[in-house]
Amino acid sequence: MAKRLIVHTVISLGVMGALLFVSAGTLAWPAGWVFLAEMLGLSLLMGPRLARQHPGLVNERLRAPIQRDQPPADKVIVSLMLLTIVALLVLAPLDAVRFRWSSVPLWVQVLGALSLFLAVVLGYWTMYANSFAAPVVKIQKDRGQTVADTGPYSYVRHPMYGSALLFVVGLPLLLGSWWGLLAVPVFAALLAVRIGIEEQALRQGLAGYDAYTEQVPYRLVPLVW
Repeated sequence: MAKRLIVHTVISLGVMGALLFVSAGTLAWPAGWVFLAEMLGLSLLMGPRLARQHPGLVNERLRAPIQRDQPPADKVIVSLMLLTIVALLVLAPLDAVRFRWSSVPLWVQVLGALSLFLAVVLGYWTMYANSFAAPVVKIQKDRGQTVADTGPYSYVRHPMYGSALLFVVGLPLLLGSWWGLLAVPVFAALLAVRIGIEEQALRQGLAGYDAYTEQVPYRLVPLVW
């Protein structure tokens, strides 16, 4: 399972790298290489432990992002989220390298790298705490799904979405693209819609989730929402 996860990670980063550098029109782009190195290094550091601890979860996350038993509305939202990420991976290098529309200070790029670091760490922390954190909205009755209420789930009900939002904020900053930040409000809106879809599915199909929502009232940001 760890080998499958590593291969999947390398292939995914290869596709992302191709989008970045083809759009940039050059391989001489330090920020692009820093992004890929940071993602690969963190994934290799934390991924194998996850594969050993939760092989069932890793198997779920290696499946396609669009699945048969997924609610139709979630299929639409996931497709739009993926399109937003692809658009960001094309727009950021066009902006930062090919056309140089933006001029982002180095310290802001460092903040972007920090945001990406926090995004990956929060994502893995979430998966360590919840072995049912599948990439699609569904109740995993075959795996005996239960409510996760430890780790980041003791603060917010959807920490994985917080990780995704940090990623979308950090990526354009690290790559040096102000225009890439246009993806943030779009992605945040899609996350808000998906949270509603997931909450409905969990309330209807997962025993104990209603009680958990009373215990942890915040969906995404503590003390805010």
